[in-house]
Amino acid sequence: MIPGGGQPNMQQLLQQAQKMQQDLAKAQEELARTEVDGQAGGGLVKATVTGSGELRGLVIDPKAVDPEDTETLADLVVAAVQAANENAQNLQQQKLGPLAQGLGGGGTGIPGLPF
Repeated sequence: MIPGGGQPNMQQLLQQAQKMQQDLAKAQEELARTEVDGQAGGGLVKATVTGSGELRGLVIDPKAVDPEDTETLADLVVAAVQAANENAQNLQQQKLGPLAQGLGGGGTGIPGLPF
């Protein structure tokens, strides 16, 4: 027979939950500091975002600038930012996915997380 009638140790469960919460907060802080890049047009436009998706930088090669065709430049900027954000989402899944599963989310259903 299990001591205590088989009831889980609530203090131990609370400590485990608190540790997971701290680990999640630490991972989110790390993501906010980590920068990832995305590019478009063979590198003519490069975007840098944080692991949490905040746009931090945009580099446009002068060869991409055509005053007669600003639409293509705008498309390249959007594509570069989207690529950077996809890289940020992949980083989020690498860093936060295991923690989300540990919190019982199974990788889904945690508000504020994209997975």
